[in-house]
Amino acid sequence: MANEKTTIDEWSVRDLEDGSSLTITVVSCTELGNKSLPGLQIYSMGNIINYEPLHVERWAYQASKAGVTDYLLEDHSWMYYQDQFVKFYLVNESPLKARVSVKTRSSKVITKDYELPFEV
Repeated sequence: MANEKTTIDEWSVRDLEDGSSLTITVVSCTELGNKSLPGLQIYSMGNIINYEPLHVERWAYQASKAGVTDYLLEDHSWMYYQDQFVKFYLVNESPLKARVSVKTRSSKVITKDYELPFEV
């Protein structure tokens, strides 16, 4: 069976300082990762973050090892500035969730959660 992608959310946060915007697109996939299981892809600033069972299992382990529920995916987040960023998290509780937090210089932090279609 072919992978079917469905856009479940798309949103932008404008920066009134320079007129730019940070756009987030969340896509549900029927086959993702080495095991071809359902998962989520989040597109932002030319990057794709795959929330698929093998990645999430490793992130959940790292979150429990660090003793946190909201595990920041530092390697996938853009946090060069303190007043503008795109942060990706794994919310390690039942049900598992992907969390995206976006801030521009002229906005407050906007955070959205997306339930993952699997458990680990």
